[in-house]
Amino acid sequence: MWSTLVLALMAGDLTLANGSSGSGCTLQGTPRPASFSQPGDFMIGGVFSIHYFVSSTEHNYTSRPNELHCTGSVDFRNMRFARTMVFAIKEINNSSELLPGVTLGYQIHDSCSSVPVAVKMAFQLANGIEPVFFPNQSCSKSATVHAVVGDSNSSPTIAISRILAPFSIPQVSHFASCACLSDKLQHPTFSRTMPSDYFQAAALAKLVKHFGWTWIGAVRSDSDYGNNGMAAFLQAAQAEGICVEYSEAFYRTYPVEKLRRVAEIISRSTARVVVAFVATGDMLVLQSALEGIQVAPLQWIGTEDWITDRMMSQFRLFAGAIGFGIPRSVIPGLRDFLLDLGPAQVSQSPLLTEFWETAFGCSLGGIQTAEGRKTCDGNQNLRDLQNPYTDTSQLRISNMVYKAVYAIAHAIHSIICTDEPNTPPHCNASIRVVPWQVMEHLRKVNFSRNGYKVSFDANGDPVAIYELVNWQMMRDGHMEFVTVGHYDASAPDGQVLIINKNITWAVGQPKVPVSVCSASCPPGTRKAMQRGRPVCCYDCVPCAEGEISNATDSLDCITCPDDYWPNAEKDACVLKPVEFLSFHEVLGIILAACSVTGACMAFMVAVVFYRHRDTPIVKANNSELSFMLVFSLKLCFLCSLTFIGRPSDWSCMLRHTAFGITFVLCISCVLGKTLVVLMAFRATLPGSNVMKWFGPLHQRMSVLAFTLIQVLICVLWLTTCPPFPNKNMKHYKEKIILECDVGSALGFWAVLGYIGLLSILCFILAFLARKLPDNFNEAKFITFSMLIFCAVWITFIPAYVSSPGKFTVAVEIFAILASSFGLIVCIFFPKCFIILFRPEQNTKKHMMGKMPSKSF
Repeated sequence: MWSTLVLALMAGDLTLANGSSGSGCTLQGTPRPASFSQPGDFMIGGVFSIHYFVSSTEHNYTSRPNELHCTGSVDFRNMRFARTMVFAIKEINNSSELLPGVTLGYQIHDSCSSVPVAVKMAFQLANGIEPVFFPNQSCSKSATVHAVVGDSNSSPTIAISRILAPFSIPQVSHFASCACLSDKLQHPTFSRTMPSDYFQAAALAKLVKHFGWTWIGAVRSDSDYGNNGMAAFLQAAQAEGICVEYSEAFYRTYPVEKLRRVAEIISRSTARVVVAFVATGDMLVLQSALEGIQVAPLQWIGTEDWITDRMMSQFRLFAGAIGFGIPRSVIPGLRDFLLDLGPAQVSQSPLLTEFWETAFGCSLGGIQTAEGRKTCDGNQNLRDLQNPYTDTSQLRISNMVYKAVYAIAHAIHSIICTDEPNTPPHCNASIRVVPWQVMEHLRKVNFSRNGYKVSFDANGDPVAIYELVNWQMMRDGHMEFVTVGHYDASAPDGQVLIINKNITWAVGQPKVPVSVCSASCPPGTRKAMQRGRPVCCYDCVPCAEGEISNATDSLDCITCPDDYWPNAEKDACVLKPVEFLSFHEVLGIILAACSVTGACMAFMVAVVFYRHRDTPIVKANNSELSFMLVFSLKLCFLCSLTFIGRPSDWSCMLRHTAFGITFVLCISCVLGKTLVVLMAFRATLPGSNVMKWFGPLHQRMSVLAFTLIQVLICVLWLTTCPPFPNKNMKHYKEKIILECDVGSALGFWAVLGYIGLLSILCFILAFLARKLPDNFNEAKFITFSMLIFCAVWITFIPAYVSSPGKFTVAVEIFAILASSFGLIVCIFFPKCFIILFRPEQNTKKHMMGKMPSKSF
């Protein structure tokens, strides 16, 4: 209740009527009429910097200050922005898909690129322009607009945001890029379709680094946009190893002496590259200051504010400039709308009248002006002009305005409209919508319009995508903005900055300009900092990696032998440390503990099965194969210990063969148990005598046969090309990885392939038998265990190939332990659970399915 009144009184726009009685609120100042307005069911405010200057007055504090007035000529580009907002609202009002049956109104104001005027416009959009309101002695009411688009510059935008935030009025800027606006504590209701300068600063630093410029100059607007943007750039540049010779700030209203001083600093510097984080209005003033000074060819790096402004392209001083701009776009119908203006329509708006008279240099008033303008004869046509207003060949910021309006419309649509599948949307314009509702739904919008995606992150920012723009002089003498690359902050590393076209450099230079503090030093010398100068100014460079220089001022560096590596001082070669998976390190201890734990678990399972060997559940699951499987699992757990420790000839041969044989023994037992389940079911069919072909003897023989095949493979492997210890120096240059080379890759993959073949066969058979009618169908548990086994070993292959050094061994041990634990848990734990905790289910009747089973 009090926030509206307090803020309004601070701005000087409101006062309490009738003294202290508080009978209402009265406007203290004179309201400014909107530049463009139209009523509607829901109102959207707009603020654009259509002028760059404002009248200055001296306050004598004895009378009411004069009203601020915009001065200077109309900025044609910002006029296009304002008219684009009108076009977007008109398009939405005619849409049958977005807000059908609902009209959007607008109030568009000119902030004159001035903070005081922007503050006044913010209060006016929030409170309205009624001379007296709140007659019921309450200073709280709904805002006159539901959302605001603007402003075009960061400083006025920040001022507007601080006024609108207490009223929860959402604000969507199309051109304010100051990174400070992403702070939701300071600007909770702010969003934008323009990327934050945080990303542009990083992009500029990467661009400068890409071309090898380590010695640059920097100029900035002395405003929130310039100061915050340059601060972010200097931080990013420092991280990239870029040095800044000077960093100067200026503003368009500075005295001529200060502007000339900035121009002289630029002309006297040794840096040939200048990064300009400057607004267009300030850049025009800087260009004027540089005109009368002899300046060597400079490579200008620009920001999105001026690098794509057509008004700047008339200055040859900036030919060859490169910088990041908002991607070009196409808005169907916008050009026809912009050019659909005639004298009759223009004369109804003072701002359009000023625009018309400025564009054509004539007067609509019927008399000759003081500037010598003649009366417009009525034959003027905007289609005959070529200026930033009529130029729609590279719509960039206009598309940001377009998307901002559509984002607000989608937010309102989600509040008052219902969207049902296969039916047109239905909207209720009578629903009372307050700004904070629009703000909440605005952050959730996610849509595409004309191929342009619109969404906001938690800070109200869009995805940062820029085009790399180059000013290229055409044959006919006009300047063209050519897209030579792009920058996408969301792209993977290495693809963030892409340059795909040739760049025209300053003054037509054929190759990339050089801008460094010191030339490259001869190879083999050591870098030495120059006292009192930035780090980019040096006398030499260090030797390359793996090389040393053992003499002062040596021109050549000596490469260390394979088993040696330079010490920290790079003045001597020392033996490389040898690394392998040891029992004394944490990883080795953990893996060894897991191995011993698994072996103990297998032993305990064997004890439980032996003590209850006469019970139905042990007998029903083939006790002989079960004991053999437990024994093989114990060997599997223990064989992983052979992978830990310093590799030697015998350990390298033992670890792979032991692993291959024990795992085949294990899988053979599981396969035998699976076959028993299948055969036992078929044996119950009338006339079937299949079990006589797969009795205990046959089961033992099958396990032995499968295992002997793996033994034969291992024998052939060991006799032809056995594994051996090897010093791996490829993964790390500074240390030696001691590992076991498999010797014959064919033998290694044959061992793994045979295990995989048996595992897949076992899995398929278990899967087929998983639904056999039995209360305790072991095939189900075998299926789960083999599923885990296969998954572990399938993922093991890429992990084994990509893991460096000792982690290769760790991955192999992990695969052995994981698959072994999967087998013992899935196959034996359910049986042990029933034996120990559900003895009532361990009966023959229950095994035969004559009693209902209970979940465990």
